[in-house]
Amino acid sequence: MLLLLLLQVLASCLWLGHSEVVPSFESCPQFFFQGTPPNDVLNPNNPAWICQHYNSEYHFATLYNRDLRIPVYSAYIYEPGPGPRPHISMIEPQVSVLSYRTSPSKEIKKSQAVSEDYTNLNGMHAGRLNPSAHQANDIRKEAAFTLTNTVPQNAKLNVGHWRNYEQNTMANKNNGCITTYVVVGTVPGNSYIARGRVNKPSYLWSSACCEMGNNQMKAWAVIAGNENNALESLRLGDLEDRLTELYGMGKVSLFHGDCPRQ
Repeated sequence: MLLLLLLQVLASCLWLGHSEVVPSFESCPQFFFQGTPPNDVLNPNNPAWICQHYNSEYHFATLYNRDLRIPVYSAYIYEPGPGPRPHISMIEPQVSVLSYRTSPSKEIKKSQAVSEDYTNLNGMHAGRLNPSAHQANDIRKEAAFTLTNTVPQNAKLNVGHWRNYEQNTMANKNNGCITTYVVVGTVPGNSYIARGRVNKPSYLWSSACCEMGNNQMKAWAVIAGNENNALESLRLGDLEDRLTELYGMGKVSLFHGDCPRQ
């Protein structure tokens, strides 16, 4: 009854997603190569493991940083398809602890970004780690438009080299792939938007592990500073080494060991 009442209040002013916040990604391992997510080095102090569930189906997975109000990474299977780009971003009430004592909207804002955080941005866009263009149909594209999948991204980068990578490089790299597992993430920065509420990442990165059949595989990766329109292509192992240095918390592993690093 409490949850029903709170959702009724929320529904009057917010677009709601239907994600599942879980203790681990055991509920949605299908978005990780051999069911293995990145190792715990990337885990923030106040994490939310989200199996993104929409229209009675899982669509991708997100590790979310409740303190910085940005995703650490989103993991999905690359299956681009036609269809319009959604326009409404959903919040995820499941990420927050709701109670009678305070306004539900205030409780949600404590642990995640909301739409107003991304209004009137100066030189920044709301960038999706799992882009809707990489999803096969309208339902999956809508599922990607959650604020837990959104980060403040340099506007020139978002419409420049990063978009070219998402739209063109990924398609070319994917030639010959049967299944391509993707993990796209962030490195926290020292600045914020929305009056200090939402962290602006210092870097964005993307990695892919491709199964080609006949026990053949390939992998690729990129990283971009979030200050300008520039992007660097890397081998998967090189990206893991860079993230190990940038996070400074131990050796980063993004995929199961069978994914080629060189």
